[in-house]
Amino acid sequence: MDAKAYWVGFNTIKGIGAVRMQALLDYFGDLEVAWHAPYDALCAAGLTEKIAQNVIVYRRHVDLEKLLCKILAQGIKVIIREDAEYPRRLREIAYPPPVLYVRGEIDPRDDWAVAVVGTRNASSYGRQVAAEVGKHLARNGITVVSGLARGIDRIAHESALDAGGRSLAVLGSGVDRIYPPEHRFLANQMIQTGALISDYPPGTPPESINFPPRNRIISGLSVAVVIVEAGKESGALITAEFAAEQGREVFAVPGNIFNPQSAGTNYLIQQGAKPMLKVEDILEELNLQQVVHTAALPLLPSDEVESSLFRLLSKEPLHIDDIRAQSGLPIERVSATLAMMELKGIIRQVGYMSYVLC
Repeated sequence: MDAKAYWVGFNTIKGIGAVRMQALLDYFGDLEVAWHAPYDALCAAGLTEKIAQNVIVYRRHVDLEKLLCKILAQGIKVIIREDAEYPRRLREIAYPPPVLYVRGEIDPRDDWAVAVVGTRNASSYGRQVAAEVGKHLARNGITVVSGLARGIDRIAHESALDAGGRSLAVLGSGVDRIYPPEHRFLANQMIQTGALISDYPPGTPPESINFPPRNRIISGLSVAVVIVEAGKESGALITAEFAAEQGREVFAVPGNIFNPQSAGTNYLIQQGAKPMLKVEDILEELNLQQVVHTAALPLLPSDEVESSLFRLLSKEPLHIDDIRAQSGLPIERVSATLAMMELKGIIRQVGYMSYVLC
């Protein structure tokens, strides 16, 4: 049986997420072994008594091979964390989702992605900014990531596609359950030139509790997050919080102090997010201007920061934490600079977040 079937099997059991899946892998070394383990061993691996009992009951009634085949027959790809095609940036976060369900294609170009999120009740100002940001990113070869929600998310996706770029949508439901339903046409467009992604199994309904956790995937896929418009209670602020925890750059669009939709973005700026005063700010700050063309640059550092990191690296792998410590630079600056140096072909990543000179 395909090993992915065991990953899918555990993923479909309520209460088993990234943390408990990792606990099972650490204890048993293999999910096939874990699937057949007795109750006491499952508890010893870190599952609660209730969840361990759920596993025992569930595996008596499910045919994993048929379950996997049913998913694949719907044109849904199953990507597990051990697969080479698993998104590189998402793999870097703490406890990355063990299983991704994908309609469409995740492309190596998506390593260079920026998330654009915001309120569902966008003002005309917010809609204009989201459209300009999505278009500008797409024209510079940057994939636009968002959540397919009404308002800012929809505009960001549409503007990227209209500009001939790529866009990824991370859903709070199964990839076969498009929400909101009026975005089905947009979702089908994205499948042709990007992807719909979820860590929820197919058939999962769009319940409200599903949306905050999926925001960590939106930020995890991206090098930066742009909050266009958001109220103080907006889910976009959750995305910003995840982004900060993951070492991603956070940009916020300043707005009218009397407009509730700008209360959240203005607050983020007050807390240290970078204000986006023009659409060019994003790529200039991240040193990602014209990503498509930078791949042809000579294999030499182009500024003092790149030069300082270049001098630290050799043919021996050096972890990003050690690079940060030795350089004395902020982790977000180190991460962005290493990403650009890797794109240029000056360095390459080997293993988990360790780098060597090419």
